[in-house]
Amino acid sequence: MAGHSHWKQIKEHKGSADVKRGAVFSKLLRAISAAARDDNNPDFNPRLRSAIQKAKEFNVPQENIERAIKKASNETALEEVIMEAYGPGGAALMILGLTNNKNRTTNEVKNILKDFEAKWAEPGSVRWAFESTQNENGISWQAKFKQEITTEEKNNLEKLVVALEEHEDVVNVFTNVL
Repeated sequence: MAGHSHWKQIKEHKGSADVKRGAVFSKLLRAISAAARDDNNPDFNPRLRSAIQKAKEFNVPQENIERAIKKASNETALEEVIMEAYGPGGAALMILGLTNNKNRTTNEVKNILKDFEAKWAEPGSVRWAFESTQNENGISWQAKFKQEITTEEKNNLEKLVVALEEHEDVVNVFTNVL
């Protein structure tokens, strides 16, 4: 009857849930730190205000939010990174990141792309297919031209996007697929 302990199952389930929750918290707190670099008062910084609101939706403790804001005012090492790639079926990808080490993040994203048979693109080679809009959450990219790909390529693209978004430095991934 090994492995049938009720408490062991609870422990394993809680452990994996805590890991996922910690990754989400980490991303949200990085977004707060990046937004707080400009102005650490949410009344005058709509980007910070929306980042805090999103963190509260995911039940991030107020103490952690305040620590992230304080950290941002003391530290300016975090920088935003825009990376470009071509995914399955030639789908264009805009990858937004927030990192304290641009070279490390770039290499890690390149490895993820390589694992999913996607190709790294030089700056500007994918950007032409998107329009950027600035909103309270930061930069958002909308595809100018939608691309249609096969169902298999679409499934592979979804797996790639999930893998990229699981990386702690990647904030958002935009694609031009229908």
